[in-house]
Amino acid sequence: MNDGLTRCDWLDGSEIYRHYHDTEWGVPEYDSRALWEKLILDGFQAGLSWITILKKREAFIEAFEGFDPHRIATWGEADVERLLANPGIVRHRGKITAAISNANALIRLEREQSFSSYCWSFVGGTPIQGHIMRPEDRPAQTVASAALSKDLKKRGFKFCGPTIVYAWMQACGLVNDHSLDCHRFEPCRLMGSKAR
Repeated sequence: MNDGLTRCDWLDGSEIYRHYHDTEWGVPEYDSRALWEKLILDGFQAGLSWITILKKREAFIEAFEGFDPHRIATWGEADVERLLANPGIVRHRGKITAAISNANALIRLEREQSFSSYCWSFVGGTPIQGHIMRPEDRPAQTVASAALSKDLKKRGFKFCGPTIVYAWMQACGLVNDHSLDCHRFEPCRLMGSKAR
C-alpha cells in the first residue's frame, strides 16, 4: 500500500509491520505489565527477525496467560514442556525458562518500585529524542541501554543484553528513533514531551 507517507527504513512493506510501526513502535509506554511483556518478547526475538515475533504475538499472549508475571513466576517444568510443544510460539527452552526467571525478578524489583518507574529512570523520565537521518545513524546499543541491561542482569533478569534492551527501548518509546523524516517522529516526540 502506497499512502504517500514517509516511514522508517527498517520496514519490509508488510501490513503487519506497517501497522506496528504506525501505531506502537516509539510510542511512550508507561504500563509496567506492558513494558515487561515487550521486554520478554524482545528476548524471544534474539537471533530472529521482529516480524517473526509480531506474527506469533497473539499466540505468545495466550500461551503466557496475558504475560501475568505472578502466574508465570509459579511455572515449573511441566509448563516449560507445554510451551515447548506449542507451535504458535518460538520454542526455545532457554528463552522460556528465562521468561519464568524474569517473572520472579520482576516481582522482586516491584517490591521496591514499579517496573515503569524503574525503566524510565534510566532516561530521566523523558524519552530520548533520536536524530536518525540514515540507517547507519541508528545505534545497536547506547550507554543508557548498557546501564539498564547491566542493572537488569544484576537483578536476575536474563536475555536482556544491551542490544536487546536498546531495541526494547525503541519499541516502548523510551527512545524516539523514528527517522526525522518519518511521519511518526513528530507525533511520538509530542507524546514524549507531555507529562505522565
